[in-house]
Amino acid sequence: MDELVPTHYFMPKITFTGVEDPESHLTAFNAHMIISGGPDVVRCKMFRGTFTGTTIQWFSGLSDDHITSFAQFAKLFREQFYANRVKPPVLYDLFNVRQREGETLKDYLNKFWAFTMRLQTHDENVMVSSFEQGVTPGPLSKIRQRLSLRSDKEQSPTSTPKKQWWLETMVHILG
Repeated sequence: MDELVPTHYFMPKITFTGVEDPESHLTAFNAHMIISGGPDVVRCKMFRGTFTGTTIQWFSGLSDDHITSFAQFAKLFREQFYANRVKPPVLYDLFNVRQREGETLKDYLNKFWAFTMRLQTHDENVMVSSFEQGVTPGPLSKIRQRLSLRSDKEQSPTSTPKKQWWLETMVHILG
């Protein structure tokens, strides 16, 4: 791995100290390298350039001929820092997503949907229930009351799938 990194390559502005999630670091690094491109040797050199703290100590302990490709380097990296991996959330973690005092309904909705994007599975009933329980008392209860006063011909949670009803309701609320 004696090849030099070309001068037109820019180092990613990310660092890994040894306590962060290794998957997140690899994802950020790979995103940078998609733009920069480059052969395996350059990828390996640039990747080790993102290391600080205990990560440098780990890397320094590897023999010079230990790394033969970026795929192998990434595998070693994952294995070494596996304990720091952030576990993906499970569906019932949605019940921990709550609207903070002073947070707008729109901001809460955005936070809630951002969290759902990280889930591996989705269940409409659990999603709706957790969303309802996470809202602070006030605006949503007034909206529910207004919606329940509509005629039976209009959409309601019983005549339309709950997820669609909630999405349409939120779009109506938030404009």
